[in-house]
Amino acid sequence: MTVINTIKAGLRVGLVGAGGIARLHLPAWLALGAQVTVYSIDGAAGTLVNEFAGGQVAESLDELLDAVEVVDVVTPTFTHPEIVLAAAAAGRHIVCEKPFALDTATAEAMVKACASAGVQLLPGHVVRYFAEYSALQRAVAAGAVGAPAVLRFHRCGSRPLGGWFADPALSGGLVMDQMIHDLDFARWIGGEIETVFARIVDSSPGTTDGVVSAHVTATHAGGAISSCSGTWARQGTRFRYGFQVAGTDGLLEHDSAGAAPLVVDAGAARAGGELVSVSPTVESPFLTELREFAVSFSGGPPPRVSAEDGVAAVRLAVAANTSILTGAPVEVAA
Repeated sequence: MTVINTIKAGLRVGLVGAGGIARLHLPAWLALGAQVTVYSIDGAAGTLVNEFAGGQVAESLDELLDAVEVVDVVTPTFTHPEIVLAAAAAGRHIVCEKPFALDTATAEAMVKACASAGVQLLPGHVVRYFAEYSALQRAVAAGAVGAPAVLRFHRCGSRPLGGWFADPALSGGLVMDQMIHDLDFARWIGGEIETVFARIVDSSPGTTDGVVSAHVTATHAGGAISSCSGTWARQGTRFRYGFQVAGTDGLLEHDSAGAAPLVVDAGAARAGGELVSVSPTVESPFLTELREFAVSFSGGPPPRVSAEDGVAAVRLAVAANTSILTGAPVEVAA
C-alpha cells in the first residue's frame, strides 16, 4: 500500500484571524506552498498579508469559505466554536488553535459536527511539535526511562496584552490558554489523567498587568504523577519552558533557559512579548505542525494529535479551573 506523505499542490488555506498566532501560521503555510486567504473581523488581514508578502484578503467569512479547502482558526478562544461550525457546514477541513472551546460539551459538539460533515478537525497543540518535546515523547515511548513515575513541566512568558485574555469568561485564564499545552503533553506520555488539584496566585486579577502563576498536580490512571507549573509574568519576560520525566529506569530533562539553541534576542521590539523562541538552527514547530496537518488533509496519515486529544485537553483544563474555584481535587470525567 502506498503511503501518501506529500501535500497537495497549491492547497487552498483560509486563515481566520490576524493576531499573534496568525503571524506564525501565515509564513508556515506560505513556506509549504499553500495559497492563503486571510480574513479578520478587525480589518488587520491586509496588514498581515502585506507584511509577509503573501496571500490575499477576504472581505467576509463566507467569501473565505468559498475560496478554500482548509480553514485555520487563529482567533480569540471564545470565537472558535462559531467559526469551526461554519467551516464544517461548508465542508472544509479545519485547524483550530487550542483550546477548541471554553467547556467540554462545546468542544465535543464541534468534533461531532466535523465528523458528521466528513471533515477533519485538528487542534493546534504545537508543543507536541517542539523538537525537545518530540524527542522526549519518542524516548519515553521507546522505554528510555522505563515506566514514567513523576513528570514535571514548567512554562513561563509575558502576560498577554490582549484584553480578552484577562477575562476568564473569554479566555479560560492561564490554565486554559497556556498550561493546556503541558496538561496535554502530560496525558500524551503519562497516560489518561484521573484526578487534578490546582492552585493559582494573581497579583493583578482581571488586568493585563502583574504576574499570575498556577500549579496543577495530576494523577494518572497508571499511577504516575504530573506536576505542571505555568506563569504569565511582566512584559519583557523571556519565554522559557522545560520538563523532567523520571521513571523506573532513568530521568530525562530539559530547560530552555539553561540549554537553549542559538537564538536571536531582539529585545522588546514587538508588543505583547514572545510566543515561541526563535532559532535559526531549528525548524519552527508551527511549520512542522502545519506540514503534518497538510499531509493529512491531502490524504496522508493522521497527525500525532487528534480532535479527541483537543477535547481531552479542554476537559483537563476545565477540571483544573474547577479545582481552583472549589479548593478541592477534581475527578476528570471520562
